[in-house]
Amino acid sequence: MPPMSSTTTQSVLITGCSAGFGRDAALQLARSGHTVHATMRGVHGKNAERARELRQTAAADSLALHVHELDVTSDASVETAVVAIGPVDVLINNAGLGYGGPVESFTAAQVTAQLDVNIVGPVRLVRAVLPAMRERGDGLIIQISSTAGRGAFPGFGVYHASKWGLEGLSEALRYELAPLGIDVVLVEPGPFATNFFDNLVAGDDTERAAAYPHVAEFGEGFKSTVIEAFENADAPTDPKLVVDLFEKLIATPKGQRPLRTIAGLDFGLQAINDAVEPIRKQTLESMHIAEWDGPR
Repeated sequence: MPPMSSTTTQSVLITGCSAGFGRDAALQLARSGHTVHATMRGVHGKNAERARELRQTAAADSLALHVHELDVTSDASVETAVVAIGPVDVLINNAGLGYGGPVESFTAAQVTAQLDVNIVGPVRLVRAVLPAMRERGDGLIIQISSTAGRGAFPGFGVYHASKWGLEGLSEALRYELAPLGIDVVLVEPGPFATNFFDNLVAGDDTERAAAYPHVAEFGEGFKSTVIEAFENADAPTDPKLVVDLFEKLIATPKGQRPLRTIAGLDFGLQAINDAVEPIRKQTLESMHIAEWDGPR
């Protein structure tokens, strides 16, 4: 396959397409002319209706949009899907889940489950698509992190652990893959109207959670602040901002894509990225691997 460029049609695999950014991205990228492989779990079960709607839209609009079963927590499911899909130019690791509540209220099994979805899941996909990308010496991996991967708030410690972990994993992966011609970037959305709060998983240990009324109070206040922002027409809360960013990153030539890009409300966390970026680059210089900061 030819190297990626800003003008060629790409084969794009997106996880978590039953709703939110994944579904919106699948439709927009397909309408822009890309071949999109929209994946989700439960295409014959809990998400059967959503899968059917995507397929119907693809057929009605003559889109190169294909829906596949894929559970990011299953090695076998990931392997089966990627074998069926074949080599892709772009992987968007979008599937994710949020756990919310005091850290002490979560069992070890719950913490493991959070990390399995938000860190191990992306690793499964990366391992599945990389052999073909390495063979071509080309490819783009977009990791969907969060502003929660750059700061921390009470009540989100387990979620933060998963997103901070994804940040470190992805940054290291960027340096490892750049000499092989493959790009890795992080997209860090703030809160968007994608039912994040409604889908938060609470800690199983409700007795311990009850010892943290101040955390619950903070969480309700934070949710109210975000909901108020959603009602402000001038606030950057339209999920399309994130999907547009995906499209922009795909169109950007390799070697010019930034490692991190925040989208939407940043709660001041953009300042962290701005402050860290020159230090990060200086560190790479000191290690004599500055040329590994994205493929050339």
